[in-house]
Amino acid sequence: MDVLSVLFSQRSRRIGIIIPDVVITEKHSDSLEITDHPVEVPTSSSGGASGDGVGYIADHAFRRPSELVMETGFSGGGSVLDFADTSGLGLTLGKSPKEMYEELLALQRSRKPFDVVTGKRMYTNMLIRVLDVTTDKTSENVLMATLTLRELITTQTQVIAGAAKENMAQGVNTSATQNTGIKTPKAVSQSILSSISGFFGG
Repeated sequence: MDVLSVLFSQRSRRIGIIIPDVVITEKHSDSLEITDHPVEVPTSSSGGASGDGVGYIADHAFRRPSELVMETGFSGGGSVLDFADTSGLGLTLGKSPKEMYEELLALQRSRKPFDVVTGKRMYTNMLIRVLDVTTDKTSENVLMATLTLRELITTQTQVIAGAAKENMAQGVNTSATQNTGIKTPKAVSQSILSSISGFFGG
């Protein structure tokens, strides 16, 4: 692969609306939180599936937010040469490292989820958890930033309208219908059946 191909492929990465000039490394992390206590495996006799994962209790495992660590680089921007600041001579190109740093900080502090495009996958609802910037003698006029991004897992709530306050004199009879889920019928006590049977001489 030639140099131009590398540059164009690198520019395909995107952090929100920010496009790094180069992405040195990408580390993708996805994990499950798995319970420590024993989980009952249903059998065919109990009405559940056996061995195929269907019918397990609902909270035996849950997905942790995806994490992504990107080591990125932004060109001098304010300087034509990486090793010398030429902005004082009027030789500038794009945003300076300071301006790019401020743009990344603003994205982090906005706390608004955004999309991230990498070489392996696309992420949605991401936030910058950690922004690390290192400056040394070789990167004085460029911006080298390591971003630790984490997914924000969202959910939806359902709003159920209740009865007006003036109509609540009779409580349950005037309240709105509530979704309380599926109810399992209670088993009839054996002792009650035995007593009834004995009463009728059975």
